[in-house]
Amino acid sequence: MTRNAPLWPAQQADQFVSRHNGPRPGEVVAMLETLGVSSIDALIEQTVPAAILDRKASGVGPALTESEALVRLKQIASRNVVMQSMIGQGYHGTVLPPVIQRNILENPAWYTAYTPYQPEISQGRLEALLNFQTLVCDLTGLDIANASLLDEATACAEAMALAQRNAKTKSTSFFVDSDTHPQTLAVLRTRAEPLGWTIEVGNPETDLDASTVFGALLSYPGSSGEIRDFRSVIEALHAKGAIAALTCDPLALVLLEAPGKLGADIAIGSMQRFGVPMGFGGPHAGFMAVRDAFKRTMPGRLVGVSRDSRGAPAYRLALQTREQHIRREKATSNICTAQVLLAVIASMYAVYHGPEGLRAIAQRVNASRPFSPGAFLSWR
Repeated sequence: MTRNAPLWPAQQADQFVSRHNGPRPGEVVAMLETLGVSSIDALIEQTVPAAILDRKASGVGPALTESEALVRLKQIASRNVVMQSMIGQGYHGTVLPPVIQRNILENPAWYTAYTPYQPEISQGRLEALLNFQTLVCDLTGLDIANASLLDEATACAEAMALAQRNAKTKSTSFFVDSDTHPQTLAVLRTRAEPLGWTIEVGNPETDLDASTVFGALLSYPGSSGEIRDFRSVIEALHAKGAIAALTCDPLALVLLEAPGKLGADIAIGSMQRFGVPMGFGGPHAGFMAVRDAFKRTMPGRLVGVSRDSRGAPAYRLALQTREQHIRREKATSNICTAQVLLAVIASMYAVYHGPEGLRAIAQRVNASRPFSPGAFLSWR
């Protein structure tokens, strides 16, 4: 066979196996000798309990080469029926600009990073996350934002814990707006139960007794799409030493009064609307912004601007000791996944469109939604 001759399927399969599958035959022999067993089958029988060991044929058929497997997978995928998603509840169809898709979402230099723990080689990613934090602060009107959280529901659970840490009351009850996404309410109840906190659900304007809770989660806009002015509710909470958190739609915040101007202490939500495709049920980057007084008890990662040894501006992760892998049980959060890639995409989406572009998109979305009484009275 010449140097550049094409490989036959069997040779392709051998090459794929040698590149991707291990251990190799010689390594298997050495492993079995070290373990003192005669074969892989004997090792499995010693390892897997007989009650769950399945000796029947798998039924998957003979092995395929890499090329054959790709053809087969495309045949299976072609049977899918692509339909319009009507899930709602905080999930929206979005348009991801091709330049962001090609150069970030499909670029291994961006999508392989779990999180930028090595600032000296992650300056570009840290700069993109600083843009994300700046975007969130601009939209929410609050002092400081983190570099994303797992998703909206867990961000709301983190906001509840943050409220409990900072409230000037000994209450163990947390109030939740009844017009909140059901998945958010489910996560809040799951988080509250082992901590001994009680979740109260109702209409904030009629059912909330601010003297009996350490905080409240208000939906702005609500799961139904209704937008309410919560200034009086927030004032009542503050008068009793409780914390006000607003879960928000970032695209709506382009047009609405900022939560910080309403008096909110915490603003959380999902940044999925900023060009992030729906991930077939997977999480989409959550955001959190807080008043400056809460910055040391806020969960998640913070990107700060410092100076390097030569005096040039440099980005770094600030206040890292808050994180679980360092402080363990003393950490302010047990969420270690910050959806860095999706936060970067959202920040680039905002940079790509700019303030006027985002405002035009928000106005077009608002104009296309069906009208419901009282739903849009607060739109500017």
